Amino acid sequence: MPLNVDIRKTFESAERRFTLDVAFAATTQRVVLFGPSGAGKSLTLQAIAGLLRPDEGTIALHGTTLFDSARGTDLKPQARKIAYLFQDYALFPHLNVRQNIGFGLRQGWFNPGARATHAQVDYWLDALELRSVAGNHPAQLSGGQKQRVALARALVAQPRLLLLDEPFSALDSALRQRMRLELSELQTRLDIPMMLITHDPDDVAAFGDQVVQISDGRVREHQAFTGYARSESRPGA
Repeated sequence: MPLNVDIRKTFESAERRFTLDVAFAATTQRVVLFGPSGAGKSLTLQAIAGLLRPDEGTIALHGTTLFDSARGTDLKPQARKIAYLFQDYALFPHLNVRQNIGFGLRQGWFNPGARATHAQVDYWLDALELRSVAGNHPAQLSGGQKQRVALARALVAQPRLLLLDEPFSALDSALRQRMRLELSELQTRLDIPMMLITHDPDDVAAFGDQVVQISDGRVREHQAFTGYARSESRPGA
């Protein structure tokens, strides 16, 4: 996964000034952004997805420039072909499972019909074992089922990169272990590049082919499966 990120973004409030200043190159199919809460992991993910505009810098994926402040390039999220799995899954409570998955195929805010069928939706219902709950609404689903629905909605549009924001934090310990295994097997089968953020060392052990450790808005350590490569903080940032 050739992903290059080199961005800066400053946030200011009456209580705090926080600067996100991260630079790394992701080269494996599984990359973990690791660090404590408030380190800047989610902000980095949002910038890659196009949900947050950096003050300056560049982001490129597979040789395509997604953002370049100097050239005025800032592709819209839909044009980046990147799927983002939110921490709370962000399922639509008024739509059933089939509709939630189908929403990922629609342009604009048009809800799929409750009984509408689509070959790609059917594929993911079967692939993630959701066929039996296709007519259920999110309130009727378990935590693991909700995550699988969110994954199916993210993957149905055939993205070039899958971003996951703390995907297991809302699950109990036993379900967390099972969902780690399911996600690992799914990613291996699909061979889709994946970037996951977490503060849990167990997630790092499961998915950390490449680990970017972030603290206080900066990359503190960069670890690939071949060894360590430490990153120096930028002076004055």
